[in-house]
Amino acid sequence: MDIASISQPSSWTNSPGGYFLMFIAMVLGGPAVTSAGAFAAAFGVFNIWIVFIVSIISNLVPDALWYAIGFLGREQVIERLVKKYGRYFRVSTRRIGELEKMYENHVGKTLAFVKLVPFLATPGLIAAGMARISLRKYALWSIVVAFPTSLIFLLIGYYFGATYERILHYYTAYGGLFGIIIVISFFIIYYAYRKFTKKLRTKIDNIQ
Repeated sequence: MDIASISQPSSWTNSPGGYFLMFIAMVLGGPAVTSAGAFAAAFGVFNIWIVFIVSIISNLVPDALWYAIGFLGREQVIERLVKKYGRYFRVSTRRIGELEKMYENHVGKTLAFVKLVPFLATPGLIAAGMARISLRKYALWSIVVAFPTSLIFLLIGYYFGATYERILHYYTAYGGLFGIIIVISFFIIYYAYRKFTKKLRTKIDNIQ
């Protein structure tokens, strides 16, 4: 890939319209889009600080949406959304009830926990609203979790962007060996992630 061509941003990408599309992509795609945006920012395509701000906002918007659903319509959530569409989001009335109990004892820890575990995010945030957690406290903890999460994925993307030439050099020099290492690393990380989330799911399901 021609690095010079990457480092010449168009007026469209580094504009309000470009950042708005980035925001939509981050809401739908999650932290991976933050890393992709930071990677592009390393070449000057985007402003790294704006990418960071957009990442935080995109992290908070779904939090507000799911909290509002749980807070404003407990009966509607259980009877209509959860029972009809819950299976698509791994949401069940039992799991929401368990998370509500967790919020009663540890608001901050529980909110951080559910936001960092993909399969718990949606039911966990709905449960926060249903548990009638203080909006001020909920917003505070959401920001506390969103800030470092966005920062970590931002740094990962920016670092790989900044070292792109070096990575490309190793790939060119060692070819197949480099590719094998990447594939093996991917499967190790994926396996560890699956084991971790499975263990967390078991703990949640065993909460009485």
